[in-house]
Amino acid sequence: MSERPESAGPDPDDTFDEFAELVEEETRRDPDLAVIEAGSRTLRTQGGPPQADVPARPEDPEVDRALREVEAELATRWGETKLEPSVSRISALMDVLGEPQRSYPSIHITGTNGKTSTARMIEALLGAFELRTGRYTSPHVQSVTERISLDGAPISAERFIETYRDIAPYVEMVDAQQEYRLSFFEVLTGMAYAAFADAPVDVAVVEVGMGGSWDATNVIDGSVAVVTPISLDHTDRLGTTPAEIAGEKAGIIKRDATVIMAQQPVDAAQVLLKKAVEADATVAREGLEFGVVDRQVAVGGQLVTLRGLGGEYPEVYLPLHGAHQAHNAAVALAAVEAFFGVGAQRAEPLDLDTVRKAFAAVASPGRLEVVRRSPTVVLDAAHNPAGAQVTAEAIGEAFQFSRLVGVVGASGDKNVRGLLEAFEPVFAEVVVTQNSSHRAMDVDELAGIAVEVFGEDRVQVEPRLPDALEAAITLAEEEGEFAGGGVLVTGSVITVGEARLLLGRG
Repeated sequence: MSERPESAGPDPDDTFDEFAELVEEETRRDPDLAVIEAGSRTLRTQGGPPQADVPARPEDPEVDRALREVEAELATRWGETKLEPSVSRISALMDVLGEPQRSYPSIHITGTNGKTSTARMIEALLGAFELRTGRYTSPHVQSVTERISLDGAPISAERFIETYRDIAPYVEMVDAQQEYRLSFFEVLTGMAYAAFADAPVDVAVVEVGMGGSWDATNVIDGSVAVVTPISLDHTDRLGTTPAEIAGEKAGIIKRDATVIMAQQPVDAAQVLLKKAVEADATVAREGLEFGVVDRQVAVGGQLVTLRGLGGEYPEVYLPLHGAHQAHNAAVALAAVEAFFGVGAQRAEPLDLDTVRKAFAAVASPGRLEVVRRSPTVVLDAAHNPAGAQVTAEAIGEAFQFSRLVGVVGASGDKNVRGLLEAFEPVFAEVVVTQNSSHRAMDVDELAGIAVEVFGEDRVQVEPRLPDALEAAITLAEEEGEFAGGGVLVTGSVITVGEARLLLGRG
């Protein structure tokens, strides 16, 4: 491998010692508890824009110690890959906590891809209209505290610890009464709902963890149910066809709710519409009642014209790349319109200037996120074939690299062949690697699949992520300083989070 030039930025090996210590600890724990960021941040003031960065390890040693204790306690519970499909435990926890999730209205989001970005857009819109928001999303990019946000920013480590300690006695009470203890995700869900009630928030924006019907988040009665595009993922738990998966996800549709439905496969749409009829819910469909009228690539994102439930919203700047993000924006806008009664109780659209201001402030870390230049390195958390397909299309449109090198570290329980096949047309070479998660696909197994998809000459194997990043940057630089080579790091949220740290983001 050639010597790494100074123009490539910070050498990953310079930060690897710190990273290795963290990985050594994290590999003994559930990957969803990994907190591997450097820096700090605080809650934004009410009504300010969402922040792009993710939270750091606390600078105060005592707070950091207390947070690690909470993480260690959570790590003793079932991780998100092990579950018993039931809401009985979370319902019992809500009961002993006094039903905190009933103290505010909610917008509930399900689907296969685009949920977190859509949730962030909904949150930004609501905040721009001076509502105090709570957002619960998963998985996190780098810090578990990312999952629970107030006013557009993750809760502080201190508040995370306090919330956990407040509900811990009730968690133990429920554990003693149930066949299985509350899982990691169920406890976090309880923490989110309790934190939102304590804030208090005006509205909660809640993303399901998996499915819908039996997901732990489904103890809320969302007045607006959002369904982002459905495709095949988690087929061992949700079903092997879009229709079967839609049947599970339709479980978030509650009586008299408004359903905001992104474009769907025909069989999935039929299932969702049937459930809506049974629940006397109102349905708004992308492409019919709302949608994207026009979109143009712009510096740092795109300029879109959206048709909402109340009319047209022209020339809205969205600082995110890809047609899929424009569609997510249309879904988010319709969801907020529905929440405010646009198209039902009121005919006039939302204030255009406020909508423009909100979308201009949207950030979605780890979603086609540029983390460095010369060469350009982009992070994207695509982890299934459908997500990889839209990412491949978007990166071709937004960046126009003369040569794109992929760094792929995937989970073993995903359709990795389908993911690699989606990227094959856009990757000149691919460097396969392995993240620190115990769910990560073995690098040699991943390499074998990659060789079948790309051919041996286009595949390089680097078991350590720092080495994989260095190798990819070196390959991209072979094009020359002004030739337009780039690197895309993808395959897993965990891979993206670890790369984010190594490349000094935050």
